[in-house]
Amino acid sequence: MNERKRRKVVIGGIAGGLGRALAARLQEQGDQVAGLGRESERWEAFRSDHPDLPAFAADARDGEAWATAFRAAVDALDGVDAYVHAIGNIALKPAHLMKDDEFREVLETNLTSAFIALRAALEPMRRQKHGVIVFVSSVAAGSGLANHEAIAAAKAGIEGLVRASAATYASLGLRINAIAPGMMDTPAAGPLLASDAAQQLSARLHPLGRIGQPTEAAALIDWLIGPDAGWVTGQIWNLDGGMSSILPKPKL
Repeated sequence: MNERKRRKVVIGGIAGGLGRALAARLQEQGDQVAGLGRESERWEAFRSDHPDLPAFAADARDGEAWATAFRAAVDALDGVDAYVHAIGNIALKPAHLMKDDEFREVLETNLTSAFIALRAALEPMRRQKHGVIVFVSSVAAGSGLANHEAIAAAKAGIEGLVRASAATYASLGLRINAIAPGMMDTPAAGPLLASDAAQQLSARLHPLGRIGQPTEAAALIDWLIGPDAGWVTGQIWNLDGGMSSILPKPKL
């Protein structure tokens, strides 16, 4: 039996709930991991918990700073096979109540950061003519959810970015996909799940009757960046407890 290849994976947003779960899964399998993220208390806590993991601080909304940090991560791994962009925020507010600066923050944190990260990852991957990139969209991009106007617009932009870039770079052997989760139990979602009532409401919106776990999203991403998904590109993978395609069974 052939020995499994150890992958070299850079994770953007490694200090977040999904980033941490993915890093742990990959390291348990023997893959090499480097991380990128913005300076914060959460970032410092991650650095303290993982002193031996190469991690480089940069704001993904700053193209020059991110490109420099990405190159440092690739150098630390001596190459890159995959990049995962687990960066974003959740801002739920109807359009008539959202201010211009709030909307710009949603777009920059989600969509602008994705474009900047794509450009940085393409630099080494185009030269080596192989590599996989995975972004994180949302069930809100393809389903009409109340009060999700800003985040739905930003995440729909990511899905368009995925399809267009997958078409552009397929001839070079690059694969680009995204996952579109429903509500997950992560620090970013914490304010939306602060009460028992909020947790129960969110669970009821998903036909399987619960919110998702970051370990479940990490498992899907692990497959997408692996050889078994070698014929998969330009796709958006829903991971939402059935929310995007079926209705919860009504209580009688």
